Formats: sequence, structure tokens, C-alpha cells
Amino acid sequence: MEQRHLGRSGLRVGRIGLGTMTWGQDTDADEAASQLVAFADLGGTLVDTADVYAGGESERILGGLLDDLVPREELVIATKAVARRDDGPFGGGGSRGALLHALEGSLRRLGVDHVDLWQLHAWDTAVPLEETLSALDAAVTSGKVRYVGVSNYSGWQLATAATLQRGKPSALVSTQVEYSLLERGIEREVQPAASHHGLGLLAWAPLGRGVLTGKYRAATPADSRGASTHFAPYVDHHRNERAARIVQAVVTAADGLATSPLSVALAWVRDRPGVTAAVVGARDTGQLLGSLVSEELTLPAAIRAALDDVSDIELGYPEQRLG
Repeated sequence: MEQRHLGRSGLRVGRIGLGTMTWGQDTDADEAASQLVAFADLGGTLVDTADVYAGGESERILGGLLDDLVPREELVIATKAVARRDDGPFGGGGSRGALLHALEGSLRRLGVDHVDLWQLHAWDTAVPLEETLSALDAAVTSGKVRYVGVSNYSGWQLATAATLQRGKPSALVSTQVEYSLLERGIEREVQPAASHHGLGLLAWAPLGRGVLTGKYRAATPADSRGASTHFAPYVDHHRNERAARIVQAVVTAADGLATSPLSVALAWVRDRPGVTAAVVGARDTGQLLGSLVSEELTLPAAIRAALDDVSDIELGYPEQRLG
């Protein structure tokens, strides 16, 4: 798998990352083990989790697989904090105390002494940004975190945080955001902000929450996320007339290239300006291998242009497009 620098940092990751949001919920430990081995065997390095995924079980499962199946040093372990909320003295969220408490919990569940990338999962309006960022400073200087980033920040939030951290050991190196042919909103402000500050983009839901695979065109498969009670609203967010037109274009492109719609959709977002890696989750190992096959695909310019056109979004004053 091709390796890319994460923004302007020295950290390199594979351009397809393994997402673990379903681990401990829809994906059990045995299936997770199979996914991790297959991913590492094909050169994957970035494994992304969070302290709230399955109530911490995702981190716990991942930690139980390190070294026994894949050497810790061969993986880039990324996790997140902020989204966890509780009634304890730290209360969760973006306070300094809550974040450092959350980090200790993540390290314990993962069974490691440090994480390679620690990300602020969301902006916390109840806490001054300077306090939130001070937790990043403490985490990096303590040696418990190597690099830091954010997730789900708007353009102005990202630019503000990046400016405040500039020149520090805990300078931001990345932002993780939803990005796909069905969700191109980051092109308005987040993508330009990330480019200006030298941050790498990690794209979550690069397959449009599964819709871009084409499996929902006729009906909802019984074994899909769209059929589950907890993930159905997540998938339905991208099931509309605009999405149907885009999915048809992806299917047509895949037929012409003798490949899968999944590979076409993933290759498109993987090679967008500023994107370091596309983070994919999978129900099972077969589905994951289907995503990893896209590593062999580079979209021809004419097909890329056609997909750009059918999925284009309106950019108004004073926004501008990169590339």
C-alpha cells in the first residue's frame, strides 16, 4: 500500500485506513482479528478508533490483538476523545481534566504506553478552546501521544485551533472529516483551511456510509447497516434522489473499468487534493478486502471529471475550490 505523509508532519500512513467503529458492536473480536491481519498483510498501517466506539470495547478489542497478531510498531494507532460524556467529576467533553482522564482510559484499554495520533473528536462549545488545546500540549510533552489532530471541525474552528497550536510540539497535523462523492461540503472551507495550515485530511465514510457501493439501489440487504436499528438512520442520511444519480454514475464507471463501484468511489476520494487517507470500516473481512482492492485502481481523467461533475456542489462568495 502506498504510504503518505500526514500533512506536513513526518508521520507516514497507508492511504487506506482501517476504521473500527463497529468493533465490539456489530463486529466481534474474532472477526476484528481477521480484519486486522488482512489489513496489515496488504500493507495497511493506520487503524482508527475512539473512546466512545462501542463504549470503549473497540479500543479494548484492538488492544487485545496488538503484538499477538500484528506487531505494535507496524501500526499507527489513532484514537479520539471529547465525545464521551458521563456524570463523574470530569464529566467528559473537552475540558483539560476530562481529556487527560480519557487518554489514560484509552491507553489502558489499548494496552499501550502511547498512541500515535490523538484526535479531538468534536468541538466543545462549553469549554474555552485554549483549555482544550492545553490537554494536547500535556499529552505530547508527557510522551503519551506522538501526534495530534482534530475531527469534525468546521473551517473556522480548524483554522483557529491550528493557528493557536502553530510552532508547538503539539501542533495539529490532521483533521478527520466525512468526505465522499455524496458529501463534499468540506470543499467549501475545511479543505482550504487544512491546505493552508499543512494538515492532512483523513476521510471518514468515503463510501457514502455504504450507499456508494450500490447495494441499496433496489432494496435494503438484510445483512447491511441500513437494515440495523442503530445504523439505519446513519445510512438513510445519504439515500435521496441526488445520491441515486451519483450512485448510478459510479456504477456506470465501474462497469466501464471492469471493477466494483466500491473501488471507484474509494479511489475518487483517496486521490482528492489534500487527502492523506480514506478510513474504511467493514462488516467482515471479505468486505474489507473489497475496499483494499481499490489500491490497484487509478481513475482515468475522463471518469474522474465525470464524477466530479455529477457530484459537484455550489461554492458561493467568498469560497473557492482547490485544485
